[in-house]
Parts: sequence; C-alpha cells; structure tokens
Amino acid sequence: MESIKEIQQIFKQSGREQWMQLCEKYERDQRAGVKKTIVRYQKKIAAYEKEMQRLERMLEFEKKYGDEFTCICGIDEAGRGPFAGPVVAGAVVLPVGWKPEGLNDSKQVSAKRRGELFEEIKEKAVSYGIGMSSPARIDEINILQATYEAMRHAVEDLDVVPDLLLNDAVTIPALPIRQVGIVKGDARSLSIAAASIVAKVTRDRLMEEYAELYPEYGFEKNKGYGSEEHRQALKKYGPCPIHRNTFIHNWIS
Repeated sequence: MESIKEIQQIFKQSGREQWMQLCEKYERDQRAGVKKTIVRYQKKIAAYEKEMQRLERMLEFEKKYGDEFTCICGIDEAGRGPFAGPVVAGAVVLPVGWKPEGLNDSKQVSAKRRGELFEEIKEKAVSYGIGMSSPARIDEINILQATYEAMRHAVEDLDVVPDLLLNDAVTIPALPIRQVGIVKGDARSLSIAAASIVAKVTRDRLMEEYAELYPEYGFEKNKGYGSEEHRQALKKYGPCPIHRNTFIHNWIS
C-alpha cells in the first residue's frame, strides 16, 4: 500500500485534469491524511470549475457578436484620475474561447497576477495595442479627449484591423469601426478585461520608472494618484515635468 506521503506526492505532481480520477481512486482509503488530501483537491477542482463558469459568463458579448464580426477588440484605459503621468489605453483581440484563469477587471486583480496576465496576454493574444496621451496633451485638450486619443492610438497600434470594438461604457469619436459600449465592461467582457490589464500594467510600470527620476513624489507607490504623501510633496517641491497642471493647481503652494 502506498504511504500517505507517496499519495500526496502523486497528487502534487499530477495535472488538474488528473485530480478527479485520483480522488476517485483513493476515495475508499480511510486514512485521515488521504481523506484530507482528497478534500483539498476536491476544493481545488470546485474552485476551478467556478472560475471557468465566471470566465464563460464574461464571454457573453464576444459570443453575442461573434457570428457577425470576425475580429472583436476590447478597449480600456488606465490613469484618468491621477495628478501625474499619461493616460494609457489598451486594445486587445483575444483568441476565440481563450479563458485565462483570474482574468478580470484590473482593479480586482493583485499586482502580481496582473503582471502574470499581462505576459500571458502578450503571448496568446491575436494582437494587442497600447496608446498614450501625455500630461501636456491632457492639459491641452482635457482628460476626456486625451483618453479618446489614447484609445485611438491603441487601436492603431494593433497588427490587425478589428471590425468591432467592445468599450468600457464609452463611444470613441473619429473611429470608423462599429462600437459597443458596455457599462462596467471591464468586469463583464474578457476582451475589455484584458485591455484593462494591458493598460494598467503598462502605466504602473511607467510610473515606477518615473519614480526613479522624480523620487520626491512616491510615484512607485501612488502611481501618480493624489495620495496624502503626493499632495504634501507637491506643496513642498512643486510640480515636476510629468504633472498635469490642470489637475494640481489647488495643491501648488
């Protein structure tokens, strides 16, 4: 008879597709350690199935429009509210039916998992694009128009030409492509969620680079948002070249 440790090792070295068979194989083993192992992996199986169901629900719009459109692209942005840094947009065309575990609205995903998902998206996506509008551009044309501009740049950065855009609750002007705005789209569409990950990770990494150039403001932590530390630094040091002047006038001493 295999020892409890040997059985635990078998489970550990097996892939998810084998866990159910192993649970059935050892279900009659009455040893407490084996029972505990089976329960742990049954919970893993249940959690995985629940996640796959959630991801399937997030393909609602991709499936709804999939017969009519051949290249569906999700679009989202990051950084509309910060005091500093660009606004960044992501555009992503996902393979049909691809459901990476944990993909969700970027705000609902840990920084570590966001980074992992970003790498998966770059590897698996049919195409992805990134667009930005600078702080100076935001001051010049306002944040809403700058966001639209970044989104257009993201679409232009794609290697393919989409025939449908799934947007997070907006309609982007001056794009000759059919668009569908989805309220809370980054939590309801996998394509938009993927775009939100691309935009968020790209912007966060850029702000971490800016933190090395302008260490006074704590950009590595606040990512340019108006934290108390950031506001106090503005009062003490004034703005740096990546601040949005139209956002910070109340905080400059």
